[in-house]
Amino acid sequence: MEITQVLYVVSSVAIFIFLFGIRIVRPTKRGLIERLGKYNRFAYPGFQWIIPIIDHLYYVNVTEQMVDAEPQEIITNDNLNARVDAQVYFKVKLDEESVKNSIYNVNDYYFQIVNLARTTLRNIIGTLTLKSANSERGKINSELHKILREETKLWGIEIVRTELKEIDPPKDVQETMNKVVKAENEKIAAIDFATATETVADGQKRAEIKKAEGIKQARILQAEGEAEAIRSVNEAAEKYFIGNAQVLRKLEAVEKSLANNAKVIIPSNTELVNVIGELAGVLPLKIDKDKPFSTR
Repeated sequence: MEITQVLYVVSSVAIFIFLFGIRIVRPTKRGLIERLGKYNRFAYPGFQWIIPIIDHLYYVNVTEQMVDAEPQEIITNDNLNARVDAQVYFKVKLDEESVKNSIYNVNDYYFQIVNLARTTLRNIIGTLTLKSANSERGKINSELHKILREETKLWGIEIVRTELKEIDPPKDVQETMNKVVKAENEKIAAIDFATATETVADGQKRAEIKKAEGIKQARILQAEGEAEAIRSVNEAAEKYFIGNAQVLRKLEAVEKSLANNAKVIIPSNTELVNVIGELAGVLPLKIDKDKPFSTR
């Protein structure tokens, strides 16, 4: 009976120790197992068992992480205070050596990265003017990334990228810069408006020239047509209107031109007089040259 109780107690203790020593490592983490304060082995994702009290498992996050370098006032090369903030993206490398370095070679790499980034930003931006710092953000990011990667290569981490969040000048300087930008934009807009106005005026000018050329050409064609018509009439008159027919044509022309007059005055000694007389059945009157108002 006593042996059975002892076995039960031993089995219970063994089961308790086994269950108490179970550890599960997620895929986003890696583990370092120490035994009595000394590194023992590397823990991959999945099931792990350690000896309770004697062993200890330290988890290390191997996903990409971000730390904020926190806003700070930096004096630029042109003696202006700029408020600068940046973000650093990093991750612990997956291999065993890198995970060990992230624990044994640096004390709290989050804190260390923040302070290193702040110091590096002061050194970089301190050599630049405020204007060049704003216009060369890409260059600042590249330089910051390069320096952080070099300084942290023994920490077992990889600096993925760095991003400047803000480079804000003092309020009065910002207002002045805004006025300069506004004036420059207004200048560009005025130049564009003047160019557009000139283009419209030039188009109208060309349109008027085309219109005048069209009118001129139309008049030339009209004059040529009238001249051609007159020439044709003259040729027809010379060909078909012979003798009295020509006189009759002249009479018709006089009649049309004087259609609204009450009297028709015809010069004496003209062929029109004889034509009118013949048409009316009357011979022309003979006028005495010595007595112009008497008849024979």
